[in-house]
Amino acid sequence: MVNPTRGILYPARLPEFHRLSAPADAADLVAWFWIPEWDIAPGRSSRQEIVSYPALNLVVEPEGVSLSGATTRVSHRDLRGRGWAVGALLRPAAVPALVEEPAALIDTETRVDAPGLLDAVTAAMESGEGHRERAVASFSRWLGERIGRPGEAARQANALSDALMGEDAALTPEEAAMRLAVSVRTLQRMTHRHVGLSPAAMIRRRRLQEAAQLVRDEPATDLARIAAELGYADHAHLTRDFQSVLGIAPRTYRSASAVDSAAGEAQAQHPVPDAADDDRRPDE
Repeated sequence: MVNPTRGILYPARLPEFHRLSAPADAADLVAWFWIPEWDIAPGRSSRQEIVSYPALNLVVEPEGVSLSGATTRVSHRDLRGRGWAVGALLRPAAVPALVEEPAALIDTETRVDAPGLLDAVTAAMESGEGHRERAVASFSRWLGERIGRPGEAARQANALSDALMGEDAALTPEEAAMRLAVSVRTLQRMTHRHVGLSPAAMIRRRRLQEAAQLVRDEPATDLARIAAELGYADHAHLTRDFQSVLGIAPRTYRSASAVDSAAGEAQAQHPVPDAADDDRRPDE
C-alpha cells in the first residue's frame, strides 16, 4: 500500500485516520479501506482537502452508503461534530457491478441502496476495540457477495490500473499500452469503462499526488528537481499542473504546509462558516 497520507494535502489537520489493507479474498476488488473518525468541538471544524486517487470509492457513513466517482479537481470536506466513515477505494474490477457508466459520476456521487452493508458496517464501528478490522471484514464480505469472482476482463483492468498507478508506473499511455500488450485505443476504452477517465488523466493525477507529497515532505529539494524526477517537462509545467488542480503554486503550497505542520493540534480544528458549497467529498 502506498504512503498513508498521499493525496491528503494537509495531513496535520487529519482527525484519527487509518488505511487498512483489503483481506486476501477482496484484494481484486479493493485497493485499500480508509477510515476517518472524528470528534470536533462544538462550533469548530476540520477541513480536509484531498487530491483523490483516479478511482471510485464506495463509502459507508451512519446516514447511508454512497458511490463517489473519480475527480478532476481538489475536493474538500468540513468535518463537524462526531462521526466516522468507512470507504473502499475500488479497484477497476469492482466497478462494472456497481455502476454502468463511471464517467457519469466524475466529480459527483450517488446514493447506493445497500441496507445490509450499512447495518453490518455500522454494527462493527460501534463494537469497541477492533471495530475497524471488523468493519473491513464485513465490507469485504458484502463486496464479495455482490460482485463475485472477477473474470479475465476485470483482472486485465486491474493490471491496467497497476501499470498506470502502481510502483514504477508508466509515464505515458503509450508506455502502459506496451507493457500490457494492447493498443492505446484499447487502453482508453478500458479506463473509460472501469474508471471514467482517460489514461493520460490518470497519469496526471498520480504525478500530481506524488509532486504534492514531495513538495510538502522534502522542503529542501529544489522544485526543478522534483519536476524532472516525476517526468514534467520543466518547473513551469509542474507549476501549471499545480495551479490548474490545486489552485496554488508549488511554492505557496510548500509554505502553507510548513505553517500547517508547525501549528499542529491547534491547526487541526478551526472555526469556519457552514459553507453552502461543501461538497461532502470523502477522505480517500
